[in-house]
Amino acid sequence: MATALVNRALSALFLIAISVPAQAADYAGPLFDAHLHYNVEAWDGQSGPHPPADVLARMQRSGVRAIVSNSRPNDGTKLLAASPQARQAGVTVVPFIRLYRNRADYDSWFKDESIFDMVQAELARGTAAGPYRGIGEFHLYDSANANGSVAAKLMALAEEKELVVLAHVDDAAIELLMANTPSKGQKARLIWAHTGIGGASVERVEALLQRYPGLMGELSYRPGLTCAASDSHERLCPAWRALLLKHPTRFLIGSDTWINPRWQSYEGTMQGYRAWLGELPSEVARAIGWGNGARLLGLNPLEK
Repeated sequence: MATALVNRALSALFLIAISVPAQAADYAGPLFDAHLHYNVEAWDGQSGPHPPADVLARMQRSGVRAIVSNSRPNDGTKLLAASPQARQAGVTVVPFIRLYRNRADYDSWFKDESIFDMVQAELARGTAAGPYRGIGEFHLYDSANANGSVAAKLMALAEEKELVVLAHVDDAAIELLMANTPSKGQKARLIWAHTGIGGASVERVEALLQRYPGLMGELSYRPGLTCAASDSHERLCPAWRALLLKHPTRFLIGSDTWINPRWQSYEGTMQGYRAWLGELPSEVARAIGWGNGARLLGLNPLEK
């Protein structure tokens, strides 16, 4: 009986150890910011509060080596793509076409044929950093609008042109968007912004990852990802830690600099990622922090 009690106690301690890891060193490797905006409020003809030199210095200080850049309008991404400071800071700019010329486009892009024309024109022009590699970020506040005429055409175009899609949508819209691709989602590559900011359950997230092999979860603003710990630090919540360990090649990090205060807290955001990445095995931390984004977008996943 005593031996059985000891064994049960040891088993309990083991489970506690793997579910609540001890304080670990922060992840120190390169970061890939897979959800970054350089909207007009930030740069405003380079006279705004966050001109290219400012934002690229923030990236460099944070150890960010590559970014998915999209902006309202697309001029912000073109500015970063052409910036000599990007090369000096060692930051690779991966340009995406955003669907918003202005704020009015947020609510109607999915049925506006002029948006489809704009995307085709941008693809033909490219940027100083090379061709566009993706489309988005776009929003769908009503998941049914994933079946809008332009939304459907853009999903088909993205798969045809091997572009990555960055979408801020709920889990129902993920399925509708995937259904509008020629492969019904089996060849589509889609970054799910915030992995569903509405808070889809871990079980639902995993089911979608299993159904769509090119679906990637981006983790900014993700409800339930981290929990307060007794030492006042944020730790990975157990369910999310388990999901990241089970699917280490399917997640990305991002800053979502949609408003200027997000630029002002950029380094703190990246340090927060480094802290919880440090709780994970080193190879998993590197995959989520750098390798998954690099592999998805054609960079060197072994970057030092």
